[in-house]
Amino acid sequence: MTFGGTVRPAARWCHAATELDDFAIVSFRVEPERLCRAVPDVFVPDVFRFDDGGEAALVSAVPFLDRDFAFRCCPWVRVSCGQVNYRAYGSVAGRRGVWFFGTSLDHPFVVLPRVAWQMPWHRDRIRVDARWDDVPATLRLEVAGEWGQASAELVSTGTPLGRLDGFADRDETLEVLTHPVVGWYERRRGGGIGRYSVWHPVLEAEVAEVRTARFAVFERLDLVSPGAVAHSALIQRTLHFDVHTPPVRER
Repeated sequence: MTFGGTVRPAARWCHAATELDDFAIVSFRVEPERLCRAVPDVFVPDVFRFDDGGEAALVSAVPFLDRDFAFRCCPWVRVSCGQVNYRAYGSVAGRRGVWFFGTSLDHPFVVLPRVAWQMPWHRDRIRVDARWDDVPATLRLEVAGEWGQASAELVSTGTPLGRLDGFADRDETLEVLTHPVVGWYERRRGGGIGRYSVWHPVLEAEVAEVRTARFAVFERLDLVSPGAVAHSALIQRTLHFDVHTPPVRER
C-alpha cells in the first residue's frame, strides 16, 4: 500500500496557509537516553533500528523560506521570511508526532507565537541560497543570532526519496520522517504543553548529500556533537502548508 498522506481538514477562519520554498530536512541519529533528557516525560521518542545494527532516535532541522504566509481572516497581510524548525520524532499518549524544540524566524512576526501562544520561537537572521537549476542543485543555509546559529550545504544526488536507513520501506519513511502533522512544545510561560497541527501534501523530495551541517540548537541540548555526520538530508523546491492556528494546550 502506497502512503497517500493524510486527510486535509476543512479550513477555518483562524487557520493560515503558506508556501514553503527551498525546503529541506536534515536529520541526525541521537542516543535515546540523551533525547529523553531533553524532552518532558510525556513525550516518548521513537527508536529506530539501522542497517548497521545500531538503535537510535532521530532529530531534524527543517529550514525553508516562507512565502506569503497569511491568515484566512486577513489574507491581505502576508509574511515572507526564512524559518528553521527543530524537532524530534515520537508520541504523546500513543499519538505519533514530533517534539518541537523551537524555531528561528527572520521577521518581527516572531512576536505573535512567542507572546500570544507562548511558543519557543526566536528572532535570528536566516539566509537560504538554493540553486535549483544548477547541476547538481545546491542549497546553502546560514543562520546568525543568539539562539539558532546554523550552517549547512546540501547537494542534490538526483535520487527521489525512497527508503532511508532506519525505516522499513519508502512508505514508512514518508509517513514518519516527512509527514508528522501534530507537534508538541513546552510553553514559554505558564507551564504545560502546547499542541499544534498542520497539513501538507506528500513530499516529492530528492535525497541530498550533506557537505556540511551544524546546528547550535542540537549541540546546546547535547544531542549532536560538533562535526557529527548527518543521518540524511532531503530537499524540495516548494511545498504548500496549511497551519491550524492557534495552537492549544495539551490536556
